[in-house]
Parts: sequence; structure tokens; C-alpha cells
Amino acid sequence: MFGKKKKFYITNAIPYTNASPHIGFALEIIGSDVLARYHRSLGEDVFYLNGTDEHGLKTVRAAEAVGKTPEEFADEMSQKFRDLKGLLSLSNDDFIRTTDKKRHWPAVKKLWEKLQKNGDLYKKKYEGYYCAGCEAFKTEKEIVDEKCSIHLKGLELVEEENYFFKLSKYLSEIKKIIKEEKIKIIPETRKNEILRMIEGGLEDVSFSRFKEKYWGFAVPGDDSQIIYVWADALPNYISAIGYAENTREFKKYWPADIHYIGKDIIKFHAIYWPAMLLSLGLDLPKAIFTHGFITANGQKMSKSFGNVIDPFELVKKYGADAVRYYLLREIPSTEDGDFTYKKFEQRYNSDLAGGIGNLVSRVLAMAAKLNSKSQTPLSPKALPVASNPKQIINPKLKKEIEKTKKKCKKYLERFKFNEDLKSIWDLIGWCDRYINEKKPWEWENKENSAQVIFDLLFALQNIAELLSPFLPETSEKIKEASSEIKPVALFPRIIK
Repeated sequence: MFGKKKKFYITNAIPYTNASPHIGFALEIIGSDVLARYHRSLGEDVFYLNGTDEHGLKTVRAAEAVGKTPEEFADEMSQKFRDLKGLLSLSNDDFIRTTDKKRHWPAVKKLWEKLQKNGDLYKKKYEGYYCAGCEAFKTEKEIVDEKCSIHLKGLELVEEENYFFKLSKYLSEIKKIIKEEKIKIIPETRKNEILRMIEGGLEDVSFSRFKEKYWGFAVPGDDSQIIYVWADALPNYISAIGYAENTREFKKYWPADIHYIGKDIIKFHAIYWPAMLLSLGLDLPKAIFTHGFITANGQKMSKSFGNVIDPFELVKKYGADAVRYYLLREIPSTEDGDFTYKKFEQRYNSDLAGGIGNLVSRVLAMAAKLNSKSQTPLSPKALPVASNPKQIINPKLKKEIEKTKKKCKKYLERFKFNEDLKSIWDLIGWCDRYINEKKPWEWENKENSAQVIFDLLFALQNIAELLSPFLPETSEKIKEASSEIKPVALFPRIIK
């Protein structure tokens, strides 16, 4: 009897709909897509979720600035984020919107009522400094020169009577959970950051806002209050899989195996969200992975600086896999990284056009020439494939491939995408050296030429498999072209 497939549930943070997507969010969804594709390749039952966070003050203000209603503006922006799936070759299984009254609202309502039933919500007056960018009140430690330490913008003094969530009730338990790595926080520096936050003292958090000022779902039983955007947004991870109805999908996929997020929202995911789940009596996510930021020419990306990189324009000019490759190869997964067009084009020319593109072109051209000179042309059925070579393959090449596969597995499981790709490109370099050493173009030695070309076709099949989580379109093109011996144009060189 066949065993049940192992499940793997991965989520992105859901971006605000106050502006169009930028390259920083592309980094996040490409990284999580790599993990989703990798776990599918292991035969696991993968569910990969993304979506949009639409309620709150930021969307209201962005809509007002262009003379639209929040609903109209959110619809427009949400569609742009949805369009990233096709643009960036994403494999997400679902897309959830926090304005979805059929799928999302029932889960938020159920969550709120359970928190209330458990005595974890209470109402009180509050005065504090509010950052619209973070959609959060800021503590003294989070304020620098009267500005938000993240957005570096002025704060608003807000006085309201709101519902508060008893975060303080769960802090000691969350501290123990994180120390014992029942929720694994990656990298370790973020884990230490969260522990310092808890040890520094955190107050209960406001979970609602005045209806007159904000946009969102009304608090159940109190139409004067709107549910706080983070209390509305975080439940997307359970609403999309059927928390409200306790569906079969919810029972199968929850808890999340990885919440894949930016470092600026670690507090909400590693403190607020676990506290809410503890109150609800639900399992906790297994891991929270945090990536860094992308700067542009060494400067923080901002509309006011005029340096926001549009992923739609970038893909239109260079292609989806080229964008995926740069972000995954150039920017370490857990650290900040810089984007410049100069660096992008250098990496494109050296690694894509001059690396994998050149290798594939050389091998297929030699294979086609061998066919033209041979009385028994290579047939697709006779060609080696990664899983089952039909031909004896050079032992040194086999060893090199196996070594690369082991490295790639290790790096993927440690979220080191740049190191993984470096290992694949080391294998590409090995193949280039093998061609130069064996000189298969010296056709008078047909036996040598045929063997070397079979070796290289086998190498291409394996390289395509290794690339499949990272460059899905390129991987498929290589598999098809190398199995049928037909030319393929991968990455034309950029010439200035």
C-alpha cells in the first residue's frame, strides 16, 4: 500500500495594495517559488500561497491621491500582483485577497470571535505614535528623530478607544517556543532580534481602529470599529485553506512549513501571529524565513528617490528567467543586496549568454554536426536522460554531477540559493573544459566525438534538472532541445 505524500505548505507575506509591485517583492516571491518547485520535485504535496493585503490606512490614502475609492484602487493593484504569476513564472497554487468576503472574511470573523470568547480582547483608550507605512503604533525604541526607524517618515499622534489583544499573556510562552526552535527562525540573527524584543518588554497590541478613519471589516458586534489591518492580514494563511469551515484542506496543510517574509515584518509573524494561534489553540508554523532588502545603486528604493525598479519593465526587456537568475544569484538569501543595471547586464552576459547559453549552443551544434556525418544518426530514443542514461557516461563527469547534486540539495535546504546556483555554474564550467580537452570537433576520431557528445547531452539533462526550481523556462527548453537535438536560443548577448 502506498504511503501518504508528505505535505509542504509555503506562504509569502501578502503585500499592501497601496502601490504597484516592485523588485523587492519580486525577490520574495521568486525565492519562495524556488522552494515550492524544489519540494514538488521531491514528490511532496505542495501548497504555495500568495495574495494581497488590501485594508488599512495606506490603501485609503493612495486611492484618495488618484481620485479613486479604496475598492477601485485595491482591485487595480491586486490584479497587478496577481499578474506576477505569469510574468515571473511562478507556481503558486492560490491567491487570496483580504477583501474577499466569501473566503477571507468568515475566517477573520471566526478568529475574532474566538479571541473574544477566550478573554483575549478588551477595549481601552490609547494614545500613541502611529506609522501609516507600518500600519502600526511605534514604541520609543522604534522611533528615531521622531520618525519611524523603518520608513524614516514622520509619525502621527493618534488617540483612540480600541480593542486590544492580550499579547503580554503569551510572551513568555512564545519566548520559550522560539528558544527551543519549535518555530525555527531563519537566519539566527532574526531569532536573536525577536528574543531581544520580547526581553525588552512588549505591551498589548491595538487590534481595531475607528471606522471613520480606516478601511476594513467591521468588528463583529461593534460597527464603530474596524479590525486592525494586521489582525485581518495574518489570518490569510489559514483563510485560504479553509479555516472558517475547518475543511479537509485546512486539516491537511496547516501548519505552514514556511512563512517566507521580509525582515521588516518579522515582529508581526514571530510574535503577534504565534500569540494569536496560541489563543486559537492552533498549531504554530514550523519555520519563518526572512530575506533582506534590495537597494538601487546603494540607495534605498523609494518613489520619492525615483529609483523604484519595475519588475514588469525588467522582464519585458530581459526575460523572466534572467530576472530570476540575477535576484537569486547576486543577492544572498538572508542579506541585503544591491541592484544596478550595469551589474545585471554583466551577470547576464557572463553567466547566462556566455555560460549556460553558450554551452547549450555548442553541444547541440556539435550533436547536429555528428548526425550529419554519421551513417547512424542519433535518435531521440537513443539519447541519454538524467534519470536513465542509455550510454556509458564518462566516470569523471558522473562523479562531478553527483557532487553537484549533493551540494545543491544541501544549499537548497539551507536557503542558500546563490551558493546553489554557483555550484551549477561550476558544473557548466567543468563541461566547457571537458569540450576543450576532448576536442569532439575533430571528426576523424568519430568514436571519441560520439562519446563526448553523449556525455555532454547527459550533462545538459542533469543541468536542466538542477536548474528547474530556479529557471523553469530555461530548464524546459534545455530538456526539449537536448533530447531532440534541435537548436535553441536561450540568452542572446546584450551588446551596448
